[in-house]
Amino acid sequence: MNRAYIGKLMELAESDPQIVHLLADSGTGYDEMFRRNYPGQIYNFGIAEENMVSAAAGMAAVGKIPFVFTAGAFLAYRSLEFIRDDICFQNLNVKITGMGSGLSWSSLGPTHHTTEDVSVLRALPGLLLLSPATPYQTAACVQKAYERHGPVYIRIGMNREKEYYEEGYTLPDSGMDIVRQGGDAVIFVTGSILEEVMNAADRLKEAGMDATVVNVSVPRPFDQKTALDILSDARRIFTVEEHNIHGGLGSILSETLAYNGVGKTIVPVGLRDCFADGYGTHSAVRKANGLDSESIYRTVMEAV
Repeated sequence: MNRAYIGKLMELAESDPQIVHLLADSGTGYDEMFRRNYPGQIYNFGIAEENMVSAAAGMAAVGKIPFVFTAGAFLAYRSLEFIRDDICFQNLNVKITGMGSGLSWSSLGPTHHTTEDVSVLRALPGLLLLSPATPYQTAACVQKAYERHGPVYIRIGMNREKEYYEEGYTLPDSGMDIVRQGGDAVIFVTGSILEEVMNAADRLKEAGMDATVVNVSVPRPFDQKTALDILSDARRIFTVEEHNIHGGLGSILSETLAYNGVGKTIVPVGLRDCFADGYGTHSAVRKANGLDSESIYRTVMEAV
């Protein structure tokens, strides 16, 4: 996803010199490519994320289009006050990208996990929240962020996510894609854990349960009407997220049903009011926390 993000940003920077790429000692080889091509449009603030976010607000105030990029935990939590007061309160045209969504920073533990960012940031007025699942969807989110005048937060994975879309994909107006159709259950998912859900759906089909999988790329603002249309005939509803279920996708969908007087039950799959256990590879930490495909499959079967 990092490569897709920088690639799309370079494409946009080619035609718009107002775009600036801001880093906090978080650069990769892809960012060095950006520097070589657009040396006047990239700034490294060092390990000073709050300063970087505040500077981005200043740049936006004079017509620049800053894309802020570093580890998601250091933006959603450490820089929260600056995102709230300097960007959202002023409704400034700043794009914030948190890399390493969910448990991506698996070997570094909970201090680097980004498992509460949706909960925290969806409370901020005016902030568009994008949660792509694949590289092509990441590029589409960067395009949408660029086209929207106002604050945007994009949460991206960083572990060679599997592609489920075609090149040139654009985000639907609803911010939801039905990536698999079935009649026995509906599973809503957001972010790079889509691959685990798709694998679990394969297992479910082998066991006699055909599930619809809905990929939510825009958690905020959440399109309640589309979600309710999808759920109109659903008998079993699940949400899966590499995130705390409190305030995340499970809460968003539950609120949608409650606010609209729909008496359906949701089974949320995610971190249940806890920090993640374990250190190691991304797949190992997912498994340790019940977020691998096998665990998702078992959770759905047990719920049924």
